[in-house]
Amino acid sequence: MASTVAILGAGVMGETLLSGLLRAGRPVASVMVGEKRAERAAELEDRYGVRVLGNREAARTAETLALVVKPQDMGDLLAEITPDLRPGQLLVSLAAGITTAFIESRVPEGVAVVRVMPNTPALVDEGMAAISRGSACDEEHLLEAESLMAATGKVVRVPERQQDAVTAISGSGPAYLFFVVESMIEAGVHLGLPRATATELVVQTVVGSAKLLRDTGEHPTVLREQVTSPGGTTAAAIRELEEHKVRAAFLVAMEAARDRSRALAEGSS
Repeated sequence: MASTVAILGAGVMGETLLSGLLRAGRPVASVMVGEKRAERAAELEDRYGVRVLGNREAARTAETLALVVKPQDMGDLLAEITPDLRPGQLLVSLAAGITTAFIESRVPEGVAVVRVMPNTPALVDEGMAAISRGSACDEEHLLEAESLMAATGKVVRVPERQQDAVTAISGSGPAYLFFVVESMIEAGVHLGLPRATATELVVQTVVGSAKLLRDTGEHPTVLREQVTSPGGTTAAAIRELEEHKVRAAFLVAMEAARDRSRALAEGSS
């Protein structure tokens, strides 16, 4: 029988996890949601057929709790559910910047904690989640956390000290790519293409390039060089990108994201 899972926080990511688990074959009877708003509770019950409970009842009932709330709300949620937690229970936190130490200091000893950094492509089952174990977490707990997150994409294990870098790369990563797509579309319009045509060209180019990168397993440098003929159009474009230090700008941007993640984590402790 599947372990019981309660998702506390029914926002976009919480509902994404819920729908992913059900599509992946989790029995509806083994999944519940913690939600206080009556209207939202009715919506989720009608759409997915799951039980919607109060947070404390969900904490008493489920073996695994997925904490899918905003970082600033984590302290209040933990204060609410801590009286109902028990050793051996698993808390899977999807709140950015919240450390396992922060959670462990507020829950009973023996409660296992796994920290997760997901990203928004989970909405289309193409997410990338990095998970890190807390001090009371064993292999069985990690496997359960992996099973939860695998319902919406890929999962990788990392030491918690690497989570700030993960946030900078894959957590914030979709925004960088959308920024590039936005810029390419605007360039297409500037070069005389209708916006709809430019959008279709750029989006399919990005989707196809990502699939080529994933399916061939080739290094991106090799794939780039395959497109870049000596003295050709691509070479001219790449030269401009290098002269404008785009590669260096990405490094600096991701360092800034890492540093901000680190500051948020320190502020939560």
